[in-house]
Amino acid sequence: MTVMINAVRKAARGVQRDYGEVASLQVSQKGPGDFVTASDKKCERVLREELSKARPTYGFLGEEEGGSKGQDPDHRFIIDPIDGTSNFMHALPYFALTVALERKGEIVAGVTYNPVTDELFHSEKGQGAFINNKRMRVSSRRYLHEALVSTNIPHMGQPKMHVLHRNQVAVLQAKTMGIRVLGSTAIELAWVACGRLDAAWCDGLNAWDMAAGLLFVREAGGFVAPIKGEGDPLHSHGYIAANADLLPEMKKALAEAEKI
Repeated sequence: MTVMINAVRKAARGVQRDYGEVASLQVSQKGPGDFVTASDKKCERVLREELSKARPTYGFLGEEEGGSKGQDPDHRFIIDPIDGTSNFMHALPYFALTVALERKGEIVAGVTYNPVTDELFHSEKGQGAFINNKRMRVSSRRYLHEALVSTNIPHMGQPKMHVLHRNQVAVLQAKTMGIRVLGSTAIELAWVACGRLDAAWCDGLNAWDMAAGLLFVREAGGFVAPIKGEGDPLHSHGYIAANADLLPEMKKALAEAEKI
């Protein structure tokens, strides 16, 4: 955990320097609605360098530089250098550096850091989840009508998801206190873990978007599940996260949306 936190804090220095420099950011487009900045690439390089110094045999899976096998087949770091790149590009303070450690296919440690708010979330399997070293617990609300929930809206490069997502929002609009869109899965899951959000759902994701956050929710007393079916949402490209009371209600509501 110390290795991961130190790496994230070091990589965040460059991100902090670039934050707010909207006019001078070097931006390239990976696909429709999908952008990457020079800050993303630089941040991932720093993270890989720092983590490799301490754990040279571990592999990597990262958003910008892809995967690389290490000499140790059981361990790899999963990295999203800036989760919420579009927010970062527009100087919106909802983005984070996020790193998880996978051991034999299971996430066992995670760190997410928002350098604007200086909030650092971390967790190790079986050790609880923390925000700036204070223990996190998921919300205790039991009913959807009193729940504040969150999602991310599919961008222009995900046209096949647009109609279903509008249906999901329509169903949950009628059942919840309100819906928020943060633009960062890493922050969204961290906020479910600390009780700021009662539940969240999102589809069309990659492992690096949610690896650390799924662990936070579990270690904060919550539950995560795929939007459809059972199993580990890390491998299903989407998740629902909530407490024990709200999770089945969220699954039921999202299943309703499939029938519209």
